[in-house]
Amino acid sequence: ENLPPTGDNDVKVQVRACALSWIDTKLLSETKLEKELLPVGREISGVVLEVGRKVSFFQPDDEVVGILPLDSEESGLCEVILVHEHYLVRKPEKVCWVEAAGTVRDGVRAYTALHYLSQVSPGKTVLVMDGASPFGTIAIQLAHHRGAKVISTAYSLEDKQYLERLRPAVARVIDVSNGKTDVAESCLEETGGLGVDIVVDAGVKLYSAEDESTSKSQLLPHKHDIITLLGVGGNWITTERNLQLDPPDSHSLFLKGATVSFLNDEIWNLSNIEQGKYLYILLVIILKDIMEKLSSSVFRPQLDEPIPLYEAKVSMEIVQKNQARKRQVIQF
Repeated sequence: ENLPPTGDNDVKVQVRACALSWIDTKLLSETKLEKELLPVGREISGVVLEVGRKVSFFQPDDEVVGILPLDSEESGLCEVILVHEHYLVRKPEKVCWVEAAGTVRDGVRAYTALHYLSQVSPGKTVLVMDGASPFGTIAIQLAHHRGAKVISTAYSLEDKQYLERLRPAVARVIDVSNGKTDVAESCLEETGGLGVDIVVDAGVKLYSAEDESTSKSQLLPHKHDIITLLGVGGNWITTERNLQLDPPDSHSLFLKGATVSFLNDEIWNLSNIEQGKYLYILLVIILKDIMEKLSSSVFRPQLDEPIPLYEAKVSMEIVQKNQARKRQVIQF
């Protein structure tokens, strides 16, 4: 209601679909962006209604998709929203609204992990932890598209069956649901003892078993397991922001010439102004590539059934508790 006038670089979009993603309140607090009320829903797809006078990439009736910036004052769960043109790209005709909005965040994460933090290429072996998650699914598909061999872990029988049905096929699905399977041993066996070139984790066990509280943390590999299964010159891409490496861990990584990178897909929004201009260009390139791969069925996202707007609150509570196993998308 009562939208401000369209700015010079703004695009007025009629939202058709908006994906729900977990809100990292700790990151917002650390970057001084936390507010009493936080807008929900940042991945949107829709139709351009109006453009500002300096907008050159879009015109009315264009179909677009994009990600609202981290400091956005507006929620994507609006019928009409103003978005700076830098955060949007055209949506291919073959891609539906729900798939476009539901793939864009996981696509950016996958590109950040496998293109910018590591160089996935033909002949490399990639371990994607929790491959049946929305992000894990896209990461597996991107790695396959780049010619890599993929190993993945499954947290349940349902996840294992889902991963075994993927095409191209995953080289090995390691079922860790019983808590007894040795991930490092399985990976070394699959690679003939050479180890994995790239590991994308979904969290790691930092302490001994008795210190871990949640059931999911029991299924995570210990940091020593990941270091063990890394090959020479390997890349470990971690989502664990509090990772602590002891001197023996560092020594093992040193002997292998391996690297550890931290996967924070919000880096595209957290840079200074000069670097930001460069990163905006890269982000647009990534978004365009994601849409092309979605259009050509290289990416086949793990989406739940489209959700009506009146169920958004319940769905967001599930997302914020990390209980959603498929990407939740609100359809207008």
